[in-house]
Amino acid sequence: MSNKKYILSKEAAEKKLRRMALEVTERNYDEQELVLIGIKDKGLIIAQKIAAYLKETFKGKIEVIELSLNKKHPEAITINPIIDFNDKAILLIDDVANSGKTMLYALKPLLLQYPKKIQTLALVQRTHKNFPIEVDYVGLSLSTTLNEHIYVEVINNEVSGAWME
Repeated sequence: MSNKKYILSKEAAEKKLRRMALEVTERNYDEQELVLIGIKDKGLIIAQKIAAYLKETFKGKIEVIELSLNKKHPEAITINPIIDFNDKAILLIDDVANSGKTMLYALKPLLLQYPKKIQTLALVQRTHKNFPIEVDYVGLSLSTTLNEHIYVEVINNEVSGAWME
């Protein structure tokens, strides 16, 4: 028997992704270009979904790139493709914002250049943080105990829901 307590269905996740894309467009209407950086693996899938929804409303150029790091020990951080972040509007994307650690370390290579602005997006956010990261766009915010874990489920490159155990 599964201990999965679903907190988002596939349909609810899609609605939240679409709403967040609209918010991104509203807050970045004057930008010529948006660089979406998806934290591998699930953050990248969410970045691709957000980019697809943004194409419906955002008039500028949209670029999706991948950021890889070990979430437990984030020493080596790789970005693919490597681009110039100077004077760019950047949206850093992950599936779940737990402690804030992953997003904080993911900022490191971005700060070696001079982006115009950096915003953050997570499908699900836990309300207690250990690191000073504020998520700008949140699909669902939850109060959880430290022992509870949140998982975003992806099947065939589609967000199929989120659950907690």
